[in-house]
Amino acid sequence: MRNISIFVLALFILLPGSAPAQVSLDYYLPQNIQYDAAIPTPESYLGYQVGEWQVRHDVLAGYMRALAAASDRITIEEYARTYEQRPLLLLTITSPENHRNLEKIRADHLALCDPEKSPETPIEAMPVVVWMGYSVHGNEASGANAALLVAYYLAAGQGEEIETMLRNTVILLDPAINPDGLGRFAQWANMHRSKNLTADRFHREHTEMWPSGRTNHYWFDLNRDWLLAQHPESRGRIREFHRWKPNVLTDHHEMGSNSTYFFQPGIPSRTHPLTPEMNYKLTGEIAKFHARELDQIGSLYYSKESFDDFYYGKGSTYPDVNGGIGILFEQASARGHLQESVNGPLSFPFAIRNQVHTSFSTLKAAQALRTDLLNYEREFFTSALQDAKAAKAKAVVFGDAGDPARAAAFLDLLRTHTIRVHKLSQDLRVAGTLFSANQAYVVPLAQPQFRLIEAIFEERTSFEDSLFYDISAWTMPLAFDLPHAELDAKAFSSNLLGEAVQDVPFPKGTLHDSPDAYAYVFSWQGYYAPRALYRLQRAGVRARVATRPFTANTVAGPRQFDYGAIAIPVGMQSVPAETLRTMLASIAGEDGLEVFALRSGLAESGIDLGSPSFVTLKKPKVMLVAGRGMSSYAVGEVWHLLDQRYGMDVSLVEPRFLNSMDLHDYTAIVLAGGNPAALTGKGKEALKAWVARGGTLIATGSAVGWAIRSELASAKLVKTKRDSAATPRRYADASRDMGARMLGGAIFRVTVDTTHPLAFGYTRPELSVFLRGNTVLQPSKSPYATPLRFTAEPLLSGYISKQNLQRLGNTAALVVSGEGAGRVILMPFDAQFRAFWYGTNKIMANSIFFARAISIRTLRGEEGGE
Repeated sequence: MRNISIFVLALFILLPGSAPAQVSLDYYLPQNIQYDAAIPTPESYLGYQVGEWQVRHDVLAGYMRALAAASDRITIEEYARTYEQRPLLLLTITSPENHRNLEKIRADHLALCDPEKSPETPIEAMPVVVWMGYSVHGNEASGANAALLVAYYLAAGQGEEIETMLRNTVILLDPAINPDGLGRFAQWANMHRSKNLTADRFHREHTEMWPSGRTNHYWFDLNRDWLLAQHPESRGRIREFHRWKPNVLTDHHEMGSNSTYFFQPGIPSRTHPLTPEMNYKLTGEIAKFHARELDQIGSLYYSKESFDDFYYGKGSTYPDVNGGIGILFEQASARGHLQESVNGPLSFPFAIRNQVHTSFSTLKAAQALRTDLLNYEREFFTSALQDAKAAKAKAVVFGDAGDPARAAAFLDLLRTHTIRVHKLSQDLRVAGTLFSANQAYVVPLAQPQFRLIEAIFEERTSFEDSLFYDISAWTMPLAFDLPHAELDAKAFSSNLLGEAVQDVPFPKGTLHDSPDAYAYVFSWQGYYAPRALYRLQRAGVRARVATRPFTANTVAGPRQFDYGAIAIPVGMQSVPAETLRTMLASIAGEDGLEVFALRSGLAESGIDLGSPSFVTLKKPKVMLVAGRGMSSYAVGEVWHLLDQRYGMDVSLVEPRFLNSMDLHDYTAIVLAGGNPAALTGKGKEALKAWVARGGTLIATGSAVGWAIRSELASAKLVKTKRDSAATPRRYADASRDMGARMLGGAIFRVTVDTTHPLAFGYTRPELSVFLRGNTVLQPSKSPYATPLRFTAEPLLSGYISKQNLQRLGNTAALVVSGEGAGRVILMPFDAQFRAFWYGTNKIMANSIFFARAISIRTLRGEEGGE
């Protein structure tokens, strides 16, 4: 049904997805209670009734502050700021008496999570803690709009029932988990809203422009960042989460318009094995309250189908490994104000009402199951400690003396999740790997967060179910490329536990200077070496990269420098010597590097500083193709890496502009996933000509296939083997079979040619990469053009079908194609995956900084230099 006006809607009998044209508070809220007139209603503040327009985040935040000012049941705090400087708010809602004793209530509640204190902690009068989170995906806005109504009800509702509930509950209400995405979506939907609402699903209101409001400023899915904690929204939220350790956490989402309403539990076989069975049972008990609530208002719903509780990085799953119950809600989305669906016209108010009522059902369930939930939390951490004591492994040691910045980033992540970590007190060798005292760290497993530690460190390759709603592996020491090892009872001793880590300071480097310095040199191994190099280049400093190792007599004594070392000859600079020293001192401290002054260009061994094996570097000018057809996730990951981590200028350019723009000034163009459909034949020819003149084209993920099909690169894909005659299968198993054949995300081992410019900074012969999707590359015909290769048995952690595993073994993880005077770099894996895959970030940096150091003649197998 199309072009349905507000007035016509009023004539409709209420279908499962419809709502009255002009709704009132009675449509959303219980009608059998009184409301405090001193508390402002949403309509009185907004100027319209909830559901008539998409609420902007600034208005949402303003109303929440107004409620806190008017009600003694609410306090409000700002727990973080987004990249776009929008505030993230947390409302604490409980009885006035509880507010006066809030810190004691919180301390008593946290005592349940400490096995040493919990047996003596009474729960009879202890409030249950419920966290209510809305719209982590900004364009799933029924949640954030429902938060207006839920907060008002809790602030203004009168009567014994609500007062009892407030005495027995501490409610932590997060009204908009993704303010930047919500702001983008509200602007889009409101600017295309007609006076006469248009239900046509093809109407512009319902078809957002790329990249949509789902994600945050850098186009990351914040619902995948709870465990990874790479963004300010998540870091602030996780900090508040652990200040309370809530018993129940709700996560309000939206799904396709032709759906109904989903609540957990999900598919039983897709629950992570580390989650206790009682968690699933309690989730099922809570589900009965949702069913009763939705039955009363006649809304369709389902449970125990779709979705899962496997990946601990989601909002509805992270609590499951922290002693709580996470609950996912999915509401059919109007993606605007009114949209046609198979269930009839789906209105925005209808979607909001379902979210409001499952918020209420959650609170009712928490009341009824209060002692069960509190006892479960106590038992969760007590049994975790018992399991840790029974486990074969007693501790995990990790560290990388060659790059303390990566180790510090991982250490900070562990501390964010309240995991106890100690410095290693003495040198320790495990299976041939030396871990140095005070440069490596030990995580003892005998601590309350045992299950979370297991989830972070485990390498799992066997699964009950082969379908995953999200990724199947996230082993973090592999993501950070950190040597690590389990310590059993024989290898572990409490004597290994040095000082407990509290704060995690950034590792400081040193400038080893000399007034008569001939040149300065620093290793490329440090994580922030690319940031340091770019800072110098932006200031006009000329730098060279070593394509061979050498040993130099520095002012601090002889030092060996590996492939990729950066040399800055003083005599070739236009920057004054004192200014150069100041900059080098700054990058040493702020980028965590050891910078050494040399008094001579003559090496003790290896290449001299004037050798042709040192390649002069050009300051990069990077274009990141961003627009329809490209993967906003993949583009956002590269943008975040270059902008936030490396401090680089990067141009985000629509694919269609390449059809007519001058590409001359760009040194590198990145196609991060997807298919730039708007790039026409003319644009492809311009791109091909630019590469031939010496440009570097970098294609990642599914864009690798596009580059090959567009004849921009001389490389071949490994074809999927298809059976000539299909083996009969049950129709009911079709979705499971097809899903199992897809590579949803797992971790694989690759061999690394550490002498290749694209692998500069790596010193170990193997590396762990994250791969998803079915793009598989054949190794190059040139023996020098495949610096990363999957091993014969590459799976390290996660799920992959046997057929795909056989297909992947011994294939290329990275191919360089020489095209004219330029290079095309094909990277099927995700080097920046979700911003936490620190270990492969340097592959992207090397592709941008060092591609011109790759000899075209060598790629072609020709002898001699260029």
